[in-house]
Amino acid sequence: MQLSTNRLAPTRAGSVASTIGAGPALNPITEAHDWKRAVEPYIGADSRRAVAQVIVAFGLLALGFVGIYAAMSWSIWLALALVFPTAGLLVRSFILMHDCAHGSLFESRRANDLVGYIGGVLTLTPFDQWRRDHALHHASSGDLDRRGHGDVPTLTVAEYKARTPAAQRKYRFIRHPATLMLLGPIHLMIGQRIRTRSKATKDKQISAVWKTNFGIAAAAALAIWAIGWQAFLVVYLLPIYFAAMGGIWLFYVQHQFEGAYWSRGTQWDFVGAALQGSSFYKLPKVLQWFSGNIGFHHIHHLSPSIPNYNLEKCHDEEPAFQAVKAVTLWGSFRSLTFRLWDERQRRLVGYRRPRYDPTA
Repeated sequence: MQLSTNRLAPTRAGSVASTIGAGPALNPITEAHDWKRAVEPYIGADSRRAVAQVIVAFGLLALGFVGIYAAMSWSIWLALALVFPTAGLLVRSFILMHDCAHGSLFESRRANDLVGYIGGVLTLTPFDQWRRDHALHHASSGDLDRRGHGDVPTLTVAEYKARTPAAQRKYRFIRHPATLMLLGPIHLMIGQRIRTRSKATKDKQISAVWKTNFGIAAAAALAIWAIGWQAFLVVYLLPIYFAAMGGIWLFYVQHQFEGAYWSRGTQWDFVGAALQGSSFYKLPKVLQWFSGNIGFHHIHHLSPSIPNYNLEKCHDEEPAFQAVKAVTLWGSFRSLTFRLWDERQRRLVGYRRPRYDPTA
């Protein structure tokens, strides 16, 4: 089955209210035609705006690289200070690639593919393979029976208790914040260089991975020839490491937060999973810009065809979307305490919770 992230997925149960259960109350868009009508005005690419976004993001990114390199001859501390905004520009470049994967940045499929490939090379992401994997993520997010597509590994309380002590320690290691934030970027940089066949990776995607690898190798070789490998470490590898760290954090918070939604396949509901299973991450304006409005993740999961530059407008003009409780920057750090999904209480909990029988 070929999944498309450009289509508005149907709701199984037909209503948000029926699936929210004990979660926070929403002003729900209860019928499928209601939410489709609510998002419809914001769907559709504006190519002129998209071109402007690409020019600004890629242009500033190039200036960031040049600035770091120039600053190295003056002060290593100045160079290191410039690493962080440059990392932010890499995050924004990734978000533009992400929109291209959904076919929402440009009207033209060819333009989306071209900018997506360039963004993939810049962010060490094989565009076509990532597009396929991300489509599966959108189709299964919040479904306990279809986990594993772009998700941070999440076990239920019962599943965790059924694991051997060694398996529990492995899970705790993977979910530890230090592992996610410090080793996660390295995993992304290396793990995406080779992909074996799977549900998300067919021959087309494997070929695309190697095309991306070739582009990365060519760009890196040219940069090292021009500025030397030591400068390359500071100018590119440091920013991409911090950009990957920021990307992991954004993705983690978008689906691991107080009031998150998970349900079994037969009860899983598309609208409920979007509006309650994807956070509204309310960031300061500067971070909102660097992250390409991806904090409006509840809107994005409801309709991935909405381009990044229309997400905030959609949220602000539809009262039902504003009823979704915001996750603030400071409040998002509470997400680090969540480790397991308690099916009885329908909420994320820490490791102490499994002392109690979840079926009691």
